[in-house]
Amino acid sequence: MSKKIAIISGSIRKDGYSTQLAKALQPLFPEGYQTEIIEIGHLPLYNQDFDAGTPPESYTAFRQKISEFNAVLFITPEHNRTIPAALKNALDVGSRPYGQSAWDGKPAAVISNSPGMLGAFGANHHLRQVLTFLNMPILQQPEAYFSKIAELLDGKGGFTSENTLKFAQSIVDAFVEHIDRY
Repeated sequence: MSKKIAIISGSIRKDGYSTQLAKALQPLFPEGYQTEIIEIGHLPLYNQDFDAGTPPESYTAFRQKISEFNAVLFITPEHNRTIPAALKNALDVGSRPYGQSAWDGKPAAVISNSPGMLGAFGANHHLRQVLTFLNMPILQQPEAYFSKIAELLDGKGGFTSENTLKFAQSIVDAFVEHIDRY
């Protein structure tokens, strides 16, 4: 039986670096691991009042979709030293109603990226804090920060250097081991 891995890009921008990185990582997963990039940009802002009545269909479909996966890989840029609003919203939508979180217990990994030198360090650690609260066992090592991301992606779904490819493969390999522990 194959394991299903959701990949969530924190960027909702067309051709955003996080989504490009997600696509470059997909072929690095071994046989028996099926990956799918899950869209988050269509979700209305989380409002608890929706769950008191009839939630939007997009909430219900998203929650159901996430529940079908064995693990989640988050790939995020940084907005103002934290995670993008769309990513935080998706985490909130998936975690509700209270006690029915679609995220609960799913192994997770975090990869952050930026066009600058810091590799979205702040977003990476803020996201880890949220995932801990959501009871998602997080891959601790290797930590994954991609600085100067525009120089690392070739624009054709791959990486510009063998060193970057090797680093990316080491992250995927560690994540697969992490998933297999759960």
